[in-house]
Amino acid sequence: MQSFLELAQQFETKFNVRHFPKEPQTLYDAAQYILAIGGKRVRPVCVLMGNELFADINQDAWQVAAAIELFHNFSLIHDDIMDNAPIRRGKKTVHEEWNTATAILAGDNLLIQCYDLILKTSLPNKPELLNEFTIMATQVCEGQQMDMNLPTQELITDEEYLQMIRLKTAVLPACALKMGALAANASMDRADVFYDFGL
Repeated sequence: MQSFLELAQQFETKFNVRHFPKEPQTLYDAAQYILAIGGKRVRPVCVLMGNELFADINQDAWQVAAAIELFHNFSLIHDDIMDNAPIRRGKKTVHEEWNTATAILAGDNLLIQCYDLILKTSLPNKPELLNEFTIMATQVCEGQQMDMNLPTQELITDEEYLQMIRLKTAVLPACALKMGALAANASMDRADVFYDFGL
């Protein structure tokens, strides 16, 4: 069993390539920009850790991990636009470096690429993986909308706040662990345990 740091370094080596074609340059340079400014890569490593408990990490698991990291960065681009944030990881945000329209399209393209990466795996349970990914993506959007709604509410209950955090933040690492287990052909029951731990 490899350490988090070892898996993070391996993922960074594999992930640190250009993921997009050259043209249209503005769109794809903006998408590549957010990936190049780094991050802890916690979510893709969750995929790899969930996978490694059941099998040796194979190419399909690396692709699922990459899809999870692309999704995380899609959400960051859109979150920065909604928050009008000027800085992300010590660099200009995508909408500040380019413009809002390009940032929206770059984020949208990252989301589309997630599905492409999962579809291109050779995993026999690909429909289940796509279903888990889609549920998670929907929940993250729901959590983001709840986050946007909270400042307009006069009273926010603990339950409302925790539900927003669960959807906006916690379901992604939970799904990453579960998808890693599923990519190793673990049963759904066993994969659900990983989801609960990740949550």
